[in-house]
Amino acid sequence: MPILDISIIVLYLLAMVGIGFYFSRKNKSTAQFTTASSKIPCWAIGMSFYATFLSAITFLGDPGKSFGSNWNPFVFSISMPFAAYFSSKYFVSFYRNTGEISAYTHLEKRFGSWARSYVMLCFVLTQLARMGTIFYAIAIAINALTGFDIPLIIMFSGVCVIVYTVFGGMEAVIWTEVVQAVLKTMGALLILGIILYSIDAKVIIEEGFAKDKFSLGTFKFDLFQSSFWVVFIYGFFINLVNFGVDQNYIQRYHTAQSTKDAQMSIWQCVIFFLPVSFMFFFIGTALFVYYNHFPEQIAGLKQLVSVEKNIPLDSLLPADYGDRVLPHFIKNNIPTGLLGLLMAALLSAAMSTMSSSMNSSATVFLKDFYQRYFRKDLSDLQQLRVLRIATVCFGLLGIVFGIAMMGAKSLLDVWWKLSGIFAGGMLGIFLLGYLVKAAKKKAAIVAVIAGVLIIGFLSMNSYLPENMHTDLDPKLTVAFGTLTILGVGWLVSKFSKKDL
Repeated sequence: MPILDISIIVLYLLAMVGIGFYFSRKNKSTAQFTTASSKIPCWAIGMSFYATFLSAITFLGDPGKSFGSNWNPFVFSISMPFAAYFSSKYFVSFYRNTGEISAYTHLEKRFGSWARSYVMLCFVLTQLARMGTIFYAIAIAINALTGFDIPLIIMFSGVCVIVYTVFGGMEAVIWTEVVQAVLKTMGALLILGIILYSIDAKVIIEEGFAKDKFSLGTFKFDLFQSSFWVVFIYGFFINLVNFGVDQNYIQRYHTAQSTKDAQMSIWQCVIFFLPVSFMFFFIGTALFVYYNHFPEQIAGLKQLVSVEKNIPLDSLLPADYGDRVLPHFIKNNIPTGLLGLLMAALLSAAMSTMSSSMNSSATVFLKDFYQRYFRKDLSDLQQLRVLRIATVCFGLLGIVFGIAMMGAKSLLDVWWKLSGIFAGGMLGIFLLGYLVKAAKKKAAIVAVIAGVLIIGFLSMNSYLPENMHTDLDPKLTVAFGTLTILGVGWLVSKFSKKDL
């Protein structure tokens, strides 16, 4: 890469680490480290949420999907306002009124310590899966642009995120995410502008419709394929998890100056994310049309994918290029200087989500595990030390998960599958406690066992004997897991005469 582009990337990384060290001067208490002492303005929290949604999975996975197939995954974004309505109306005030930093403390009061530990485990596994997927996503992009080894990229970017998260705490996480949100949006606009400079938007739209690239999937209520309704249901439940159960988001509700500000931050996130998500899917379709007009420009990527996947050149399909198509375009079409800016945008797409995942995972480790089972009487300084050590450990585990992701065909598919497995149990038990007031410990235990069995059955479907297979789309795992826990819990609480 040219020296100018490398200099821009290095300056960006130094700036992110510098923000961490700047805010480290304030981090003298756990309240400051975990909630920034509830002094963050509403707009900054909304930008922070937006940056978390606009991760490297979105940056690479969404264009890869619309390039290889159509706009069916965009339905996930369409479902966001519906989940945001319920979350802002009911969940935000509930969490703010508890006064607890951990999202899961109230579950112990409702059902016992096992419920708190179970949901904490689901959350941590979800965050590790998220960090691993994003680490690998950014490594794919940087590998395509620089040729550096993927494991090396994962380790280097991971260490940078760990440093500014450990020193800066939640305030550094939020303000770096504000910067990263701006960078990522500028990067997307730059890519789209360069494509539109080469090929007219009218041509993209006409040829896209001719090839059915703008399809949102069949509107028939079909649960056995990735129809509009399957993705909508998946998106609604996952976004309920995000806004209603995920410590990443709930912890940031506590950084707001008021409950109203926290509620508004959710809607700001939706307003920011929907049009930008639309833009990323349009970029994928635009690249499909672009390379149809200039097929010689994709020849190098074609050869690479053919060798990597052992597929003959004449048998390659657009879906086979997946997450590599956008990095290939960036590498070959972005001029010097702007390439460094885009690389910084790609790095920010990874860093924003990973920093908040590390911080929130460390928080639940301290509150829901370490203080609950080992040391309840920690001083504030000791708590801060545990938070920093836990942040480092979760960051290192995220790096390991990222290296383990190597070889995944589609980042979006991998993330959707893993989040569906872990999220169903979290949302189900939360809704049981929130909606079914009569539910007690026994009802919750029976419900979670039933839910885990359903989630396990749907997740392991492809490994089961043929006569046990179900053709349900695997994205419905989160919905069926949640509804099973909620339904079984309600039935047990209704017909059971006494509780444990």
